[in-house]
Amino acid sequence: MKKNLRYVAIAFVIFYLLSSPQDAANVVNNAFSQLGEAGSQLAAFVNALGT
Repeated sequence: MKKNLRYVAIAFVIFYLLSSPQDAANVVNNAFSQLGEAGSQLAAFVNALGT
């Protein structure tokens, strides 16, 4: 069951990439942007602990 679900998820991702590549690129860019922001906030928190 898990193996089939994995294949369905992969197929959905491929379909999404092929059907609307601009939207898919925006999703990836937003995800990396959010990760960068989270890293910056974590660094600010750690720096605040040291002062």
